Amino acid sequence: MSKRVLVPIADGTEEIEAVTVIDVLRRAGAEVLVASVTDEEVVASRGVRLIADDLIENCVDEEYDLIVLPGGMPGADFLAECDELIELLHRHRDAGKIYAAICAAPAIVLEHHGLLENCRATAHPNYSSKLGNQEAVDCRVVIDGNCVTSRGPGTAMEFALTLVELLYGPEKRAQVAGPMLAS
Repeated sequence: MSKRVLVPIADGTEEIEAVTVIDVLRRAGAEVLVASVTDEEVVASRGVRLIADDLIENCVDEEYDLIVLPGGMPGADFLAECDELIELLHRHRDAGKIYAAICAAPAIVLEHHGLLENCRATAHPNYSSKLGNQEAVDCRVVIDGNCVTSRGPGTAMEFALTLVELLYGPEKRAQVAGPMLAS
């Protein structure tokens, strides 16, 4: 059963986080839509060019099983400044659906816009002090209710596999992780 996933990107998005999440979720069978909040072609944080499937304004009226925010700077700032994305995230959270962020995005986007209220979360060490709840900031991946957060490029694979497990279960996680030697 295919799940619909939205991965917003922007100029300055951390490419390891974006591509790892997109790749792993597609390996699991998810229909992943990559939507830019800037231009269709973005230049990621280390100069890698990524081509979005669409622009965010064309995607906000759709329903998703999961929305995942990669980090990177200034990519997270661009995500945080996108009113359409923030409105979509609030609707998604209020509907009890899974939303996730990694690196700077938990602090810069989720915390800033009230999407981490009463949630334990983590973020990149350069941004974790901005989180209101400091209980889990040193954890690699944190699941609190329908919110999943992670620390950065080095935790991207674990983060992505956790999202696979939440969407499809532990057997699918093992099935996807095995051939990638990530189990």
